[in-house]
Amino acid sequence: MSDDRDTFLPPGDWPEFPPGLVWLAGAGPGEPGLMTLLGLHALRQADVIVHDALVEPRILEWRGPNAVVEYAGKRGGKPSAKQRDISLRLIELSRAGKRVLRLKGGDPFVFGRGGEEAQTLVRAGIPIRITPGVSAGIGGLAWAGIPVTHRDVNQAVTFLTGHDQSGLTPSAIDWGALAKGSPVLVMYMAIKHLAQITGNLLEAGRGAEEPVAIVSNATLPSMSVLETTLGRAAADAQANAVEAPAIVCLGEVVRMRQVIDWASQLRGEPPRDLDPLAIGTPEAS
Repeated sequence: MSDDRDTFLPPGDWPEFPPGLVWLAGAGPGEPGLMTLLGLHALRQADVIVHDALVEPRILEWRGPNAVVEYAGKRGGKPSAKQRDISLRLIELSRAGKRVLRLKGGDPFVFGRGGEEAQTLVRAGIPIRITPGVSAGIGGLAWAGIPVTHRDVNQAVTFLTGHDQSGLTPSAIDWGALAKGSPVLVMYMAIKHLAQITGNLLEAGRGAEEPVAIVSNATLPSMSVLETTLGRAAADAQANAVEAPAIVCLGEVVRMRQVIDWASQLRGEPPRDLDPLAIGTPEAS
């Protein structure tokens, strides 16, 4: 790690990071280059970095030379720090006069509990700054060659989580309305309850042959993409030992990957037989 913090960023009017401030920032879906410049600025200035389980370790190597790193990850089904304890630790560090970076994978306000932590900090009188990040549900799918919107396919997209605060499939979702109302569904943290989720959608009227992509470890060298259908998704995920973290995308935009799987093209892999539905009909702007 370099001792010169300023060489990491181009000249500019970068915001100050005063002692006592808690800066909540997104680290992006994994690939270090997808972290924002403001996030990098915070990383270089922080005294303490409190990060979650989905922050790519290579990103932490860019921290300032004297920064202390604290792990506060939460992973479903595994021993994890309690949310209340994490928030209290942030308050404690702030009141000790530390420049605190709370670094989260993806975007802190997209199923990342960033809103909860921000509320707690504000109620405790702690000054905060928010910097969004590239969410895996958009950036991770793009890395896999799947656009979440396409003019020829969908005019809406819905993001949902695969579990609620209890750890179960969300009970507050109107699956019938969701199935009928959104042509593309992007699901975070859905692997554990994928059988129930896909069953709910099939029962609500979505087609069993509708395309599904499951992107694991999005944007990382270990990224894998399982292309399947709604009817087979749960069984195929189990057969292929798919593990979290993963993004599940349902909808015709998944077929676009047959055309714009750019990572495979860069590796020199031969193109697949193209499905005409995947190509779409580009329109003049």
